[in-house]
Amino acid sequence: MTPQEQQAILTIALMAALADGDKADAERESIRGIAESLGGAGGAAGLARVYQDVLLRRVDVSAAVASLADADQRELAYEMAVCVCEADGARSAAEAAFLSDLKARLKPDAAASAAFEKTEAELVQAAAVAAPVGVATSAATADTATAGERRGPDSTALDKSILNYALLNGALELLPQSWASMAIIPLQVKMVYEIGKAHGVELDQGHIREFIAAVGVGLTSQYLEQFGRKLIGGLLGKAAGRTLGGVGRAATGMAFSFATTYALGQVAKRYYAGGRQMNTALLKQTFQDLLGPAKQMQQQYLPQIQQKASTLDAASVMAMVRGR
Repeated sequence: MTPQEQQAILTIALMAALADGDKADAERESIRGIAESLGGAGGAAGLARVYQDVLLRRVDVSAAVASLADADQRELAYEMAVCVCEADGARSAAEAAFLSDLKARLKPDAAASAAFEKTEAELVQAAAVAAPVGVATSAATADTATAGERRGPDSTALDKSILNYALLNGALELLPQSWASMAIIPLQVKMVYEIGKAHGVELDQGHIREFIAAVGVGLTSQYLEQFGRKLIGGLLGKAAGRTLGGVGRAATGMAFSFATTYALGQVAKRYYAGGRQMNTALLKQTFQDLLGPAKQMQQQYLPQIQQKASTLDAASVMAMVRGR
């Protein structure tokens, strides 16, 4: 895949991220941070340029699509756009319109796109039950519960659970399929839900996603960084031959997904154990302090991550998201 083709796919992904026209400044800054953090010849400079071109409307969908002559790349561009639009929950009307127009322009292979859309829809449905949509206990009520009213969780068991989620999300980054990255956020939501529940706090998806955002883990931007690293590292190449359960040739995004999930879980553990007293600034700082050591841990657990990746397919991942 040439740098121009990589940039065309990233352009489409960024357009998908901004398609609903309602992205907050924090989300835009998070996307900008991706551009600054990516390395390599097509990395920071390449994505920064793409970001500026999209934000300043110097490029349109037609130009990006025209740069993709290969049918597999067109399918990949469509899949990534769908994943990005689903990052922050159910797609909006504007996102649905963007994807419909994009599909008409890209003209992806009908059989391949149908198979992806089926898997994607099943994963979105599974994600919807990763945590309750609403709970009877309000956030305010949960905040005022005394320490004595909270069950004392098994700290060792929680640490083991957090590590298992980190290993799983690291393994998902070894899979070349687009849907694999889609599963990471629902699994993070499920992990935080279980941590809160262990501390006697019932959470719903809205509260959990707000917590994840407060920590500094962007939803849409997390997908974009994963996709950007894969593309710029040349990991995906052509979309041909991406069979379910196949393991990718390299692990550029693995350390990111492992470390992000592990650090997020440890912050959640401290937050709910302390009665949800940490403010946003402290949450962000604690997460950043934990992120570096978590990235170093990834090398230690590389064999387990690779072994886990060899056992994953769409059905098993969806079952884990559902909690079965």
